[in-house]
Amino acid sequence: MNKQGILWLLRILVGGLFIFSGLIKVNDPVGTAIKLEEYFDVFSNDIAGFFYYFKPFALYIGVVLVVAEVVLGVMLILGVKLKQTVWALGLMILFFTFLTFYSAYFNKVTDCGCFGDAIKLTPWESFYKDIVLLVMISFLFIFREDLPEESPKWAVNFTWVVLVLSFGLAYYAIQNLPFIDFRAYKNGVNIPVNMQPSAPLQYTYVMKRGEEVLEFDQYPSEEGLEFVEMVLKNPEALPKISDFAVWNSDSDQTEFLFAGNKVVILSSNLSKMSSANLDKLTAMVKSLEGAPIDVVFVAAAPQEDIDAFLNQQNWSIFGLQADATVVKTIMRANPGIMVLKDGVVLEKYHHNNTPEATEVLDLFL
Repeated sequence: MNKQGILWLLRILVGGLFIFSGLIKVNDPVGTAIKLEEYFDVFSNDIAGFFYYFKPFALYIGVVLVVAEVVLGVMLILGVKLKQTVWALGLMILFFTFLTFYSAYFNKVTDCGCFGDAIKLTPWESFYKDIVLLVMISFLFIFREDLPEESPKWAVNFTWVVLVLSFGLAYYAIQNLPFIDFRAYKNGVNIPVNMQPSAPLQYTYVMKRGEEVLEFDQYPSEEGLEFVEMVLKNPEALPKISDFAVWNSDSDQTEFLFAGNKVVILSSNLSKMSSANLDKLTAMVKSLEGAPIDVVFVAAAPQEDIDAFLNQQNWSIFGLQADATVVKTIMRANPGIMVLKDGVVLEKYHHNNTPEATEVLDLFL
């Protein structure tokens, strides 16, 4: 293959990967914003305090980044302003490589969110992926003078269409919910089942006798051995959900939430919760009174704040606490609604799409 053939192949590979990665995140820009907030928290503590001030703008930054991934990938493949595109991709991959290296080396953010929730990579896998991309983009950069200089008019027009559509899809996903839910709490998931291992967990017990390292399938009973570590032999059997729990000031209420018909109103942050559709939520709560359904309000907040909010709204329903990260993983809206039947997720709603009580009741038929 000649040099032009190699450059064309690299354009397809790099551009295709950026488009794929960007589209997954355009599907869920709120998830990208949550990941950026994690990075800003880490950087504000480890590098410089000013990173903290980026947190309120995480959603806007996230939308620009994910749309840029899609548009630059299209521009690279179609040959639109290739020299500038290669420069932009080079700067972007340097930024991503720094993030993934920092995450991997310092074990700070354990999931970079490179492919959203669709494909989970370890921090080092993410870093190695970015290194490969960096090498390919570097090759394009070195030979950028050999890239076509003229852009077909149709390709330029198509790029503008992609730009507008990408922003439109991102906005729609923010105002509603992700088009495709890749998370562990998507519709149809049995949460209590996914909290259990899919098979008995098997471990290798690493022991030392002097300088000799020994491995056992069962914990040895003989004396004179020093324990080193336990190594999981079948990590694929680990529970898909490991951190779900709800509670009140008295006790754990997780089993209660999984019993029978539940409509769960979720808030990841009470102080930042949107009030835009509280009237619709109130109408739903009131209409479900007397139905064979428990309406539950779950928030990442102290119990007294939850109780005060329920009193303020005049909602005579259960109020429970949960971890903010868990609530954000379940629901990309604040507030949002999740409908459960015996722990199975039947449906989820953004507060902009608050359902009528009859719609909720139909889910249980």
